[in-house]
Amino acid sequence: MDLEAVRTFVGVAEAGQFQKAAADLSITQQAVSKRVAALERDLGVRLFTRTPRGAELTIDGQAFLPHARELLRVAERAVTSVRTGRRPLRVDVVASRSAASGLMRGFHRAHPEIELDVVMLFDVDTAVAAIGSGAIDASFRAVAVPGRPLPEDIESVRVLDEPLQFLIGPAHALAGARSVTVAELAGHRIWMPGIAPGTEWAAYYDDLVAEFGLTIEATGPNFGSDALLDTIADTPALATFMGEHTRLIWPAGHGLRRVPVTGPTPVYPHSLLWHRDNPHPALATLRAHLAATAAGHDAAGTWAPGWVIPR
Repeated sequence: MDLEAVRTFVGVAEAGQFQKAAADLSITQQAVSKRVAALERDLGVRLFTRTPRGAELTIDGQAFLPHARELLRVAERAVTSVRTGRRPLRVDVVASRSAASGLMRGFHRAHPEIELDVVMLFDVDTAVAAIGSGAIDASFRAVAVPGRPLPEDIESVRVLDEPLQFLIGPAHALAGARSVTVAELAGHRIWMPGIAPGTEWAAYYDDLVAEFGLTIEATGPNFGSDALLDTIADTPALATFMGEHTRLIWPAGHGLRRVPVTGPTPVYPHSLLWHRDNPHPALATLRAHLAATAAGHDAAGTWAPGWVIPR
């Protein structure tokens, strides 16, 4: 199928007029008409009906349009797969306020000449599939879920162990503590509505609960961090875990405190994942930057699940 004819069809469908599509595509109106006519012959259907207002899609045209757009997307991915140096480095950071986002901001400050495309995917399986397909170049993850090892062509390196902190409101029983041990948290209600079953962070907190006998509740809808902070500030019986490098801002009146956890300190392990055959030149620069700047793996007095890869 002639991709230029498909591109012209999509242009006319979006413009609603052959003349405007010709201007958008920088070709003549006669060329637009010829391409659309050739595509209609190939398909054996009419794609447009000419009206006083312009060009309207026929039923067959409406059916073909989403597939035409997908054809163009696939063609673009095919081209960029062999021109990786000409597109931004695509990196998944899970969430905009996460430690991984902070690592990428540090990389951008150190290498402003490298163009970045930062995305936020949901879980490790989605990220691994995107790495495998070439949709992204790298992802920051807790690496794996027990029983679901990474594919052999996916490389990983541990880049940051992020200490957990206990986030509490002003009326909480531990509000006056300068630090708390993991043992002291037993019996307190820890509310984390963002935990989704089957994700790597759910696996992490399941192991944390099993290891130290904690009570973590994931009930109720997840309305985001702002709603979580509002509830923790107003509810003396509730608290939550927060990564030390997670960037959050709350109103001064909330009186929230981030209390260090010790004895041992639970750490959330962040690793960089990438495909071993990915040729993007900036990927090697990112890996070198992280190797030179990230630290704190397997430090004394810390805890991480046994399924986490070593440093």
